[in-house]
Amino acid sequence: MQNVTAAEISHPVSSKLTTQLKEIKKTLPLRVLSEADWQHWITKGYVIVRQAISREAAARLESALWEFDEKDPADPATWYEPQRRPHVRPELNNVGMTEIYHHQYMWDNRMTQRVYDAFVDIWDRADLWVAIDRANINPPKKVKGNPEGFIHWDVDTKARPFPIGVQGVLSIKEQDIETGGFQAVPYLFSHFEEWVKTQSPDRDPIRPDMTGLTRENVDLGPGDLMIFNSLLAHGVRPNHSEGRVRMAQYVSMYPADQDNEAERQERIRLWRELQPPNRPDFPGDPRGWEAAHYGRPYLNPLGRKLLGLDLW
Repeated sequence: MQNVTAAEISHPVSSKLTTQLKEIKKTLPLRVLSEADWQHWITKGYVIVRQAISREAAARLESALWEFDEKDPADPATWYEPQRRPHVRPELNNVGMTEIYHHQYMWDNRMTQRVYDAFVDIWDRADLWVAIDRANINPPKKVKGNPEGFIHWDVDTKARPFPIGVQGVLSIKEQDIETGGFQAVPYLFSHFEEWVKTQSPDRDPIRPDMTGLTRENVDLGPGDLMIFNSLLAHGVRPNHSEGRVRMAQYVSMYPADQDNEAERQERIRLWRELQPPNRPDFPGDPRGWEAAHYGRPYLNPLGRKLLGLDLW
């Protein structure tokens, strides 16, 4: 199992901006976020957009994910099939990563105006691309262990200037203290420079020493979107519920890199051929289920620009 650097992790960062996201001075009016949401975003490093998609849209994707993973929601015995390929990051093994990328319902959610508008608010610009990312199906732990899970960054926190990126989790089924889900350390986001002075020079740039630090748990309902700054230390609480499966779609957007023709054509190829991104963090589905069972997803005018098929 190879070691993965922050540069190889699946979440894109922007080369278009030099201003840190929490230091942006807004020029566009807020579309989805309230002023209180914005203040929460720049101080704590994350924000929740309630009902970013409808509960009906969440339910449609839930059914599709059960079908794709060949699991029966009514039969818990089917929920624990071994993962089909190992992950290069050991902490991602057996945590429900689901290698589906291009189902129509996933693209429908990406193209939802409220989802897009939330990311416009975050970036203060409209010319965005959507990350081609996967989903998660997380059944209850058979053996209850550490209820806290691991905390990490998905960027190199030793890099200067700091990487600029965002990530997003779209809840498909309810996430609460029992089913587990997103947790974060806002203190590290707002006090990083003070904290890092107390750490060893050879500290892990992706995993913080959690001594003396407090985690904050986030509850999400079906259809809620949680967006977080990639500089926010975060993790996933294990599912310690009785018989409740947690599901999510990973959705994030970033400034379109339209001058990078090779990257634009690669994104189009992934959509056309129903393939996962060619990066170490995405093992892909050895069955080729999407290509065998689903047609190429339809993109509306917004979706064509979010992919890169049309230019902004």
